[in-house]
Amino acid sequence: MASAVGVDDYALTRVPERARYSWLSVAVQRFGQVSALSQFLLGATLGFGMGFWQAFLALTLGAVILEVVAVFVGVIGVREGLSTSMLARWTGFGRAGSAVIGLAIGISLIGWFGIQSAVSAQGLAGLVGGLPEWGWSLVFGLLVTAIVLWGFHSMAWTAYLTVPAFLLLVGWSIVTELSRHDVGALVASPPPGPHLTLLQGTTLVAGGFIVGAIITPDMTRFNRSVADVVKQTLVGVTLGEYVIGMAGVLLAHAVGTSEITTIVTSSVGWVGILVIVAGTIKINDWNLYSSGLGLVSFVGTVFGRRVHRGAATAVIGLVGSVLAAAGILNQFIEFLMLLGVVFPPIAGIMVAEYFVVRRWRGELEAARAAGALPEQAPNWVPATLVIWLAAALVGKFVDVGLGSINALVVAFVLYVAAGKLGFVRGVGTGRTADASAVPVA
Repeated sequence: MASAVGVDDYALTRVPERARYSWLSVAVQRFGQVSALSQFLLGATLGFGMGFWQAFLALTLGAVILEVVAVFVGVIGVREGLSTSMLARWTGFGRAGSAVIGLAIGISLIGWFGIQSAVSAQGLAGLVGGLPEWGWSLVFGLLVTAIVLWGFHSMAWTAYLTVPAFLLLVGWSIVTELSRHDVGALVASPPPGPHLTLLQGTTLVAGGFIVGAIITPDMTRFNRSVADVVKQTLVGVTLGEYVIGMAGVLLAHAVGTSEITTIVTSSVGWVGILVIVAGTIKINDWNLYSSGLGLVSFVGTVFGRRVHRGAATAVIGLVGSVLAAAGILNQFIEFLMLLGVVFPPIAGIMVAEYFVVRRWRGELEAARAAGALPEQAPNWVPATLVIWLAAALVGKFVDVGLGSINALVVAFVLYVAAGKLGFVRGVGTGRTADASAVPVA
């Protein structure tokens, strides 16, 4: 379905086989997500508060969490061809629960969109001038919105341009700055800022991309096979975390700050603007894309109205740009810590339902054979909401272990137990408005 505000991109339907993309097209975008400027910023945050090897361990633990989550939910996405918000209807949450997830993801990614736009605005204001930071936030946010309006196809072409450019430019920045220092001394040096514990660092890493891991089906629904999902996840997350993250750690030690603009400009001067712009566009388009899908699902479920994805994208892009101009970047660390425990239970429940409990798996498979959606979905699954809350509270307040892992594992175990005991039951049934709809772009 075409429109003056872009393409709908199968927002409420399965992605048909004819619309799937090659492994390279999706993998470049996955790598671009994880290796973008946000990962550089995260690495700098860790390096400012941790020693090199402690930061390496935090990145390793966080990457394992993210890869496990992304692979399992990504496999669900490629098999069913549905977005995260739509899948949630039949993976433990029901129609109303999926609407809550769509809204939560939408709000969170608006926040991420604002954070990324604000990072770019800082660099553009300092290196180019002409506009204040809030003005550049609006300009940059609206530029990314224009790209996302046309969906996966335009975002793939954007990735082909921005990912290589970012890697080349950030590589130049790293080599230039580290050539002025003894790398061995940097590895052994203490952190220049307030100390972060291993628990805090790992939670930052996991929280930094946990929403990205959970919304993996938004991307993998365009894949062609399970093998493609596994390959792109392992390569993208591993390289993104270590190459860009550890570079950020070393540069924070070298420059003595976690401010990404200071790090980049101290190394390569005005070319830093290209690093900032290229590195931010490739993550921010997916923030906006998935936020739009979440909003479409929420409005369709709660209000019974089909909203065009392009229109939703335009509205959210404007809101996110305004939030960036309002200074949401100041809440960066607190925001990541919160995401690190609130969102993992969603993945735990979805994986437990789809692969173990399988209460609604048969309905999904039967409808998939016809290229449609199940005709009905439960309105609520009360046990799921209780488990989600309990797991999030465990992740937040239990000090033993890592909050993200605790929340994920508790949600998985409780849901499996509830399923075996017969507590996983839907309350009410709603017809799927798009069950028989012909998939449209």
